[in-house]
Amino acid sequence: MNPRNDEQLLAKLDNKTARMGVIGLGYVGLPLAVSMAKAGFQVTGFDISEDKVAQVNAGDSYIIDVQSSDLAEVVKAGRLTATTDMSGLADVDTVNICVPTPLGKTRDPDISYIQASMEAIQPHIHPGMLVILESTTYPGTTEEVIVPMLEGEGRQVGVDFFAAFSPERVDPGNPTYQTHNIPKVVGGVTPTCTKLSKKLYEQFMETVVPVSSVRVAETVKLLENTFRSVNIGLVNELALMCDAMDIDVWEVIEGAATKPFGFMPFFPGPGLGGHCIPIDPFYLSWKAKQAGVESRFIELAGAVNGAMPRYVVNLVGEALNNQSKAVRGSKILIMGVAYKADIDDTRESPAMDIMTLLDRNGGDIWFYDEHVDGLHEKINARKLQEFNETTIADFDVAVIVTGHHGVDYEMLVASCPAIVDTRNALKGMANDKITKL
Repeated sequence: MNPRNDEQLLAKLDNKTARMGVIGLGYVGLPLAVSMAKAGFQVTGFDISEDKVAQVNAGDSYIIDVQSSDLAEVVKAGRLTATTDMSGLADVDTVNICVPTPLGKTRDPDISYIQASMEAIQPHIHPGMLVILESTTYPGTTEEVIVPMLEGEGRQVGVDFFAAFSPERVDPGNPTYQTHNIPKVVGGVTPTCTKLSKKLYEQFMETVVPVSSVRVAETVKLLENTFRSVNIGLVNELALMCDAMDIDVWEVIEGAATKPFGFMPFFPGPGLGGHCIPIDPFYLSWKAKQAGVESRFIELAGAVNGAMPRYVVNLVGEALNNQSKAVRGSKILIMGVAYKADIDDTRESPAMDIMTLLDRNGGDIWFYDEHVDGLHEKINARKLQEFNETTIADFDVAVIVTGHHGVDYEMLVASCPAIVDTRNALKGMANDKITKL
């Protein structure tokens, strides 16, 4: 009697002969593919970008969490190759889908990249294939979208092929927690699917946490980022209240954080950025509405956080008013355009909204960010190439939107006539020219 499909795949994972595929070679997919290859597996990365594929095959990393030396090592060893040719899916035993899941203009989930991935897999599905979705999405996506697209021609999930969801937990630029040591939650459509997925991740990750169902796994990620969104919304609202009462919100948080239990510090800022926190809660809210449940916390937090860029623009206007100047015609420097410190990722960065609003008000907008070469969005802003006393003094106001480390903030304060600090980057600097969030 021939071994069952699941038994064959388990054996391949055990002896590292399983061929692995990763669709989407971005901030999630490339680190995952490299981790698989470093563990000794043969990995094929699939992406629609010819530039990314060429860079991967050249061993040249474009992701902050992947060292080019590590990438070049597994490429040179023949354990990782990249391609735009999706027909190569026919040759892999497992497929991890790591593609974007943005929101539509009406905040509806856009799963078109997931659907496109499934359309690529569909012609090449074969007995024993394991498909794992890592892209953040609403509860039910795996069972309602992934499985139906693979179950044709008499195929049965859990028997002929296997499907699961495992939420990505990437924190770009985090030196402590990376792919191999971030606990990995996984839930399969069937118990066998969960077992196989757990086995896969155990080959190159320290901790794997199986949950009872694929819907639980899908909701885990949404809770994680909704938790952050709601708490950031709370502290942003507190910042507005403290400003109205002439209280230093940063000192308030610092004092509250001394409590050793029952409190976790969150910090105000110019708005939410990144691909997860500004987006994921609305996937949950959208699905909840379909179930007849109103998600008031999510909507309120979204409204508060979404209003922060406009509040920052108002602070800029006040800082200029103190110099008897208006936004119109003033030369404004945006310090940092990445969505968080010390990375190059500008996705959903509040800096984009702030620059757009200031431009609409007639400001002459410039930005300085050593991590970002240029702006992909259509923003009317120029990059400051030389950051020194002379160039800074030429501006009317500087706005610290992203608190990158390594910036000479003392020189900024000494040289620029006004600074709006939205990140408490100038903590401890007492100066009348500083306006703090």
